[in-house]
Amino acid sequence: MAPIPVIAVFDVGKTNKKLFLFDENYKIVFERTARFTETHDEDGDACENLDSLRLSVFDSLREIFKHKEFDLKAVNFSTYGASFVYVDDSGNPLTPLYNYLKPYPPELGRQFYETYGDEVRFARETASPVLGNLNSGLQLYRLKYQQPEVFKKIKYALHLPQYMSYLLSGQMITDLTSIGCHTALWDFSKNNYHNWVEKEGILPKMAPLKPSDAALPAIFPGSTYSVGIGLHDSSAALIPYLVNFNMPFVLISTGTWSISLNPFNQTPLTEDELKHDCLNYLQYKGSPVKASRLFSGYDYEQQVKRIAIHFNQDAIRYRTMTFEPAIVTQLQTQTALQVHPQDGELQKSVFEQRDLHDFKTDIEAYHQLMMDIIQQQAISTGYVLQGCKVQRIFVDGGFSKNTVFMHLLAFAFPNQEVYAASMAQATAVGTALAIHQAWNTKPLPHDLIELKYYSGVQSDATLK
Repeated sequence: MAPIPVIAVFDVGKTNKKLFLFDENYKIVFERTARFTETHDEDGDACENLDSLRLSVFDSLREIFKHKEFDLKAVNFSTYGASFVYVDDSGNPLTPLYNYLKPYPPELGRQFYETYGDEVRFARETASPVLGNLNSGLQLYRLKYQQPEVFKKIKYALHLPQYMSYLLSGQMITDLTSIGCHTALWDFSKNNYHNWVEKEGILPKMAPLKPSDAALPAIFPGSTYSVGIGLHDSSAALIPYLVNFNMPFVLISTGTWSISLNPFNQTPLTEDELKHDCLNYLQYKGSPVKASRLFSGYDYEQQVKRIAIHFNQDAIRYRTMTFEPAIVTQLQTQTALQVHPQDGELQKSVFEQRDLHDFKTDIEAYHQLMMDIIQQQAISTGYVLQGCKVQRIFVDGGFSKNTVFMHLLAFAFPNQEVYAASMAQATAVGTALAIHQAWNTKPLPHDLIELKYYSGVQSDATLK
């Protein structure tokens, strides 16, 4: 039997490092998950173990080549953002892989914004809320002023996906999905690097830009597989939807954060939107994606625990809670706590202010929790809907399996079709799809995502 053509995708999260092999129909034919022990930088702050990550790439490739049933055609990478690997002329890392949660020196932050304008204007130009080290451009600024000798030795600052690509291709390049993710490096109005990058001497340390769907030859003699240049994970997760659907849509990607992504909204960010955690990404074809974030997954977990303890229930029961429209109607007649986003409080839980003694049952309390979350979600998603006609809202991740959430979301957006989207490993599939033309002889698939329609009033219908 002839070996199966496959692409290998390394999907690197903060916690789990995953390897997938996909066949030409984008079905998973092999997978492996690993976790690495963190190390520490020179200040004692926890950070990714770059050596373990690098070695795992080569170990994984050796393992793939042992499987004679697979014919490796390509490799690509997706990782979390806001993480630079600083390499010297020989391509060796000069520093640890600093954690984006590392506290940013306040005096340097003040110096930066005093030099390059007030925070609001700068944030609007770069589509980057003020986030300290989560603005990866400011990590380079910190290195220049705190470790000038190291800064001088930097050949290129590579975002993590591009460093991993370099390990196999030998080419140092920059990708738009990483540059366009709240880095404070990109001026969205000029569609180019912000002028501060050149003024600080950082521009020469940015590797040449290449399209996100580019593929490079492998550096090792005798290797025939192509190497993708790597992608930022949030942008990669959007690709299957962009491939499958032409009509304008919003994707609400749910987990710890609920992130509303609108790749069809090109309007500049306003001061109000930036204040309420809106930002822009660049999608893999280079155009902006307006996004808003809500901490609702975390909020949900905390409040479900509170309900379970108060009513002496096992929290697991809420994973399969059915939607009770009569309870919603009853709760709507009672005095509601309102969200006032103009106060800058959108990320704070409304439900935590409620007295659980006001509810007769845990089912009542649970429905009120979901109503409060949806009230916030409607405001957050509303920011990316403004100024753009969107017909469909897709929800993936944890809340897509929550029928109470989905029904209430459909009520909150009566002018849009609301769907729960089901797809295994959207980030990894998107990473593979980005370089489809480099390895796959079949046409792009259009049946990757299973949709379940919610009208809010009618019974669910399932379609593909």
